[in-house]
Amino acid sequence: MEWEVFAKTFGAVTSNMSSVDLRNHARQILDFVAKDIATAESAEQATSKSRSGVTPRLECDDSASAIHGRMRYASGFTLLQLIAEYRALRASVLRLWRQEGDIDPTDRLGDMTRFNEAIDQSLSEAAVAYTEKLNETRDMFLAILGHDLRSPLAAAMTAGTYLAQPGRHDEEVRQVGLRVKRSAVTMSGMVDDLLALARTQLGDGIAVERRQCDLVEMSRWAIGDANAGHPLAIFQLEAPRELIGNFDQLRLQQLVTNLANNAAQYGTPGKPIIIVVGCEERHAFIKVRNEGATIPMKALPNLFSPLVQLPEQPGNERPRSSLGLGLFIAKQIAIAHGGSIDVTSNEVAGTEFTVRLPQMS
Repeated sequence: MEWEVFAKTFGAVTSNMSSVDLRNHARQILDFVAKDIATAESAEQATSKSRSGVTPRLECDDSASAIHGRMRYASGFTLLQLIAEYRALRASVLRLWRQEGDIDPTDRLGDMTRFNEAIDQSLSEAAVAYTEKLNETRDMFLAILGHDLRSPLAAAMTAGTYLAQPGRHDEEVRQVGLRVKRSAVTMSGMVDDLLALARTQLGDGIAVERRQCDLVEMSRWAIGDANAGHPLAIFQLEAPRELIGNFDQLRLQQLVTNLANNAAQYGTPGKPIIIVVGCEERHAFIKVRNEGATIPMKALPNLFSPLVQLPEQPGNERPRSSLGLGLFIAKQIAIAHGGSIDVTSNEVAGTEFTVRLPQMS
């Protein structure tokens, strides 16, 4: 079969595959195509199909096309190679049709149209299944990576803390300890963001465990985390003595740390970053404000999307210290608490992120 011959041209990925493996699901896919062509279709149905395009998902994940897509992913095929297979299958069938010289091509025009539609449908199902498997593997990789990095990071942070203690070592060693600790804190934040991203992408969302906690105390801890990564940043906390509510303290600490890190990275050096904690209309709120360049209006709609980083402003170039996940994770944590997060940015007031959390008790 020409599909098998064509697949052999893919090099190492097919070098050890048997003839059966190379023809994987070809018969079933062609059976699906033949049945689709043989199924009566009204003019209205044909018009609707042509206008709606190819159905992007499967009614049944066990179709031959979907299974073929998943198995091609497992065999190491690229998505382009999967698409090329279908191109070869389409060309092979059309070539055989043309070789039937005793048949008027115009008599087959309707069948050829239905054939191309069915091939497109099968390809779409295979591509969707392939992509879903690819995304699942990627997200699982991120989750495993984040989990396995925690232990060595904890060891590095412990070593950095020990070396940085005043009086135990000379000043040069203490400075090395501080750098180790700052680096470990930064990487730990990245790991937390990767794990949170993996959970949301795998459909689990960010789970919260509500316990009575003090939002003011939590904010102080978050500022400490952000200061470890940005030792030159100036953080100012404006809050009452305490603000008790039922929240996931660790998650909210991650949220505030991410906002504080963002403010330190994009704010004007030497200008204070103001963090305000309070309560109004039965809602707790946390505001993080910094002075600096205004966020472009066109960037605001995508600001909380994953892997988004604002461009550095002229004269304010600093090393990247994040994966562009901080604001995305912050929003997911707010949503998990039943709350919201918004941002305003202008030349007068600077940039301010406002987190609102519902009834605290």
